[in-house]
This record gives sequence, C-alpha cells and structure tokens, in this order.
Amino acid sequence: MKYFFFSMLLCIGLTSTAQEQQYQINLVGFYNLENLFDTLDTPDKHDEEFTPSGSKAYNTALYMDKLSKLDKVISQIGTNLSPDGLAVLGVCEVENRSVLEDLVKQSGIASRDYQIAHHETNDFRGIDNALLYNPKYFKLIDSRSVEVELPEVNGEKRYTRDILHVSGILSGEKVHILVNHWPSRSGGEKKSAPKRAEAAKTCRKIVDEIYAEDEEAQIIVMGDLNDDPYNKSVTRHLRAKYDKSYVAENDLYNPFYDIHKNGDGTLCYRGNWNLFDQIIVSEDLMNEDGFFFKKAYVFKKNWMFTKEGQYKGYPLRTFGGSEYLGGYSDHFPTYIALVKKI
Repeated sequence: MKYFFFSMLLCIGLTSTAQEQQYQINLVGFYNLENLFDTLDTPDKHDEEFTPSGSKAYNTALYMDKLSKLDKVISQIGTNLSPDGLAVLGVCEVENRSVLEDLVKQSGIASRDYQIAHHETNDFRGIDNALLYNPKYFKLIDSRSVEVELPEVNGEKRYTRDILHVSGILSGEKVHILVNHWPSRSGGEKKSAPKRAEAAKTCRKIVDEIYAEDEEAQIIVMGDLNDDPYNKSVTRHLRAKYDKSYVAENDLYNPFYDIHKNGDGTLCYRGNWNLFDQIIVSEDLMNEDGFFFKKAYVFKKNWMFTKEGQYKGYPLRTFGGSEYLGGYSDHFPTYIALVKKI
C-alpha cells in the first residue's frame, strides 16, 4: 500500500493543515469501452457485425489494436496522483469475461494484476458491465448481478444491462460499488426516459437495501447513465444531490454536476457535450474525518480527440459506422480520488 505526503495531495486540493498528516489515496474510475467484442459469432448474441464476415470486417488485428488502445488510456488514468493508477475501474460495453481477461494482460496494465468481477446478463446486444480491481488495494467480498425490469412490449420481455453490485474492502473500509449502464436514448431522449427511470429506481432500491443492513454504508454508484447529472433519472429517481450542503443521511452526492455545468463532458452529440459517465458517492463518504471523497475528474488527453473532419474535437472512437477509425472510445473515462488519513 502506498502513502503520499502533502506535496502530492496539493493536486487534489487538501489544505495546509495536512502538512503533518499522511494520507492514502485510492482512485476509482469508470470507462465505457465502446463495444469491446471478440471476433467470434456467438449464437445467442447479436454480435454478427463484430466478426470477420460482418459489416465491420472485425478481425483479430482490429481486436488486438482495440485492446492496445484501451490499455494506453487505462494505464495513464490518475498516474499523476498515484503511480499505480486506478485501484478500481468499472467498465461497460464488454461482450464477455474473455475480452476482459485479454485486456488486463496488455503491457501497460499487466503489472497491476487487475482481477475481474463480471456476470453474463441478458442484454439484447449481448454487452455487460464489469469491475476491474487491483488486489493490492481492493479485496473482493462478493458480487452479484441485479436485473433491471423494463415494461413488456407486445407481451415480450425486454432486457437491458443488469446492475453489477460488488462489495469489497478498499483502503481498509468496506465499500459497495454499483456499476450501471442505463438504457440508451435510442428513439429520442423523451421517449426513452421511462427506461432510464426504471434503471435509476432499481439502482436506488439496491442503495436502500444496503442502507437497511448498514446505515453507515459507504456506497459508490458509477456508470454510463445515458443521462446528464441534472436529468430526472439521476436527481429524482436515484436521488443524487449536486449540492454538498443538501446532502443528508442516506443521500447520494454527485460531484459531476458542477463539472458538466462548467462545460465539460465525456461524449459529444451534435456539437453538444454530455456527461453521462458519472461516479456518485454516499453521504458517508463525505465525512473528512475518515475515508472520504475529495475530487472528481474527466480523463482526456490531446491524443484522445478526433483531429479533423465532421467530428473534429469529439472523442476519437473505434468505429464510425462500419469504418474502423482506430480510436479509443466514444466516451472519455471519469475517476474520483478517495482519501484516508493514516
């Protein structure tokens, strides 16, 4: 376990009262990996386009290049604060455990020995959520997959991504991490909003169940919510506050509201920045006397942007339609710093 003195802690805004105090920093991130599929045609999944004979002509060379690009990003997130980078990384848009096993073996992050928490779900597109964790910092207790029930259409059940609930020990503290990927805005934001409301309600139900067992639980909700921090799914149904002064017992606090308000985002659509990729913390992680949230970040480097054409200034993505662009993801990752006095 590594400890960092005041010179390092200036980067996350601790005050001068910390000069005689040691702190431990743990970085927790989230990243939408933009369709991390293998090249195999799996019969029960809609993955035909991500095969050599599919519309994207997705072969082994492209798959390996995709892994290399994701490795480059993940290996650099937060290394200005901790040489080991992220202690925990939630991810979405992964086809199966196998692609994650290939990812964690990439040269940039292999030394971190990331372990995997993942469950296969019934999502229509065949993509799941997962959690990667560095065993030096995080000890797994349990993980489970919680289905998000959507209204039936013409008598048929619809499936979306399950919520991954992982519990473990981080910095000596028990934490619960909920990895989400809420339904997309396909068909329009307003028309699709009820689906995200159901996902938010399911996530909030898990939060309430955790609190019912432990009223001082430390909870981290993360994911691609397909809504911004001010949308009703986040503020009303998940009940995530964006003002610290209003965070009360059993509340959640969303530090990405102010980041988005200041014009930052994680993806761009029709020239406008959205911040769908959020990390939200429980009230118990706001107490600076213990293990606490300090600061939130969007990770983006110059090489992660599209440099020319119609989408200049957007995140450099993997595919544009069926054309391989050789990018990283259509989303930028986010992360937070959690700090604990020694």
